[in-house]
Amino acid sequence: MTTPATKTRNLTKRRAAAGPTGSYLALVREFPLRPIRGKKEYEQAAAVLDALAVRPEGTLDAGEQDYLDTLTLLVRAHDDEHHEMKSGAGDALSRLKYLMEESGMRTIDLGRVLGNRGLASLILNGRRQLSKTHIRKLSEHFKVSPALFLGP
Repeated sequence: MTTPATKTRNLTKRRAAAGPTGSYLALVREFPLRPIRGKKEYEQAAAVLDALAVRPEGTLDAGEQDYLDTLTLLVRAHDDEHHEMKSGAGDALSRLKYLMEESGMRTIDLGRVLGNRGLASLILNGRRQLSKTHIRKLSEHFKVSPALFLGP
């Protein structure tokens, strides 16, 4: 025979498995999942995304992971729509500067990627061209095609 308390516990378990978790709903209350419109919403989304992404792997519960996955898609869609960079636009130096600006990278950071701080300054000032080795390192760092840095 099933008691009313047992029925309630079983019903609660089924609802939890079928619906969003409390952590998911708390995150939705903090920043609702909807298309990102405007710089302010983008900055809020990025802050929430950063807070979740820096947590050690495996520490997010299922609801937090679902929220993170969905918010990542929304931010990526916004980036694709508003920050599209065509490989044919500008020269290699302009593209490098754009990538650096978008990622908050400074000359010293570029120097670390290339292995030489002085070289980074020469490249950014247009006094030195990118070599094949530089292009390989930059494409790996920015996770873009090496073709982005080739030709006009």
